[in-house]
Amino acid sequence: MELRTVLVVGTGLIGTSAALALRKRGVRVLLADREPGAVRLARELGAGEEWHPMKATPAAGEAGGQATAQPSERVDLAIIAVPPAHVATELLELQRIDAARFYTDVASVKAEPIHRAAQLGCDLGAYVASHPLAGREKSGPGAARDDLFLGRPWALCPTEEADPEAKAAVLRLIELCGANAVEVSAVDHDRAVAVVSHAPHVAASAVAARLADATDVALGLAGQGVRDVTRIAGSDPGLWLGILSGNASPVAEVLEAVANDLADAASALRALAEGDGTATNEITQLLKRGVAGHDRIPGKHGGPASSYAVVQVVIGDRPGQLARLFQACDEVGVNVEDVRLEHAPGLPLGIAELSVEPDAAGTLTEALHERGWQVP
Repeated sequence: MELRTVLVVGTGLIGTSAALALRKRGVRVLLADREPGAVRLARELGAGEEWHPMKATPAAGEAGGQATAQPSERVDLAIIAVPPAHVATELLELQRIDAARFYTDVASVKAEPIHRAAQLGCDLGAYVASHPLAGREKSGPGAARDDLFLGRPWALCPTEEADPEAKAAVLRLIELCGANAVEVSAVDHDRAVAVVSHAPHVAASAVAARLADATDVALGLAGQGVRDVTRIAGSDPGLWLGILSGNASPVAEVLEAVANDLADAASALRALAEGDGTATNEITQLLKRGVAGHDRIPGKHGGPASSYAVVQVVIGDRPGQLARLFQACDEVGVNVEDVRLEHAPGLPLGIAELSVEPDAAGTLTEALHERGWQVP
């Protein structure tokens, strides 16, 4: 299945990122959005050209008669990149004008949009729902990247009615974007993302909400840990309300389980504060379960999580410092698996934490010392 022309409806982060990835692979991309400014910005970023959906033609058999609306161009695949609540209506509108041979969506909820599409009478044979498991805490076309999906899982949820060619078109889309296809039922998908995406976002927001009334002293002591936990809490609340509303029951189940764990931990800590030393057992068990769960998160390239050594380097807050540091790593042949930056409040410097293979840590530390870097 070749995709020569693709229509992207919704030029936010995901839609524009898909468009940029497709353009990089030579696919012609048409762009549509209810916000003209979003289309304009996506177009200026090189994501494609604006879609003009309708053209007027004389009615059949009536030369010079009343004009009827026809699709200006039928594309190979239409990607519906809108909030979950609007997927089915967008699909219906596109199918009414025969805008594409096949259709998919990239919303983060699957069961409800498919159910609604069936209720509206959409052609489910030409439609395969999908969801790329990639994103950023930023939104809008300005945050889009052509490599956003590289190596990331991309779920596709074909129904029994789905045409094999429609599925092949979506698989080709996933391949062109550099993602890894994972076929799963819509119900299983929604339960899975409740655990790994939706409930964690609410939990991060709950932690971040405590900071709204925190003292200046507390905020002045904030380190990398609280930044890591609350990073995703900076996302658009309106966007996330739509996501959570579409997957409400599975998310509620996960949050209830988390809330029970937190309530038990709070009770144990109260008991500990009152002198009950046995309460430490319950807290320890929760912490151990947390470690076990963390260790199950897939690592690089989707395989088992790897254990890396961390080399800390003091780095100045000046242009070009990271480039110099990475150049030094390249010179000694050490691959940096991950990097984190922690800034020192009130000082023009910070700490770069370089994750490397354990047997390379000593080599890198010695080489950085020789090149004048401060390695604690």
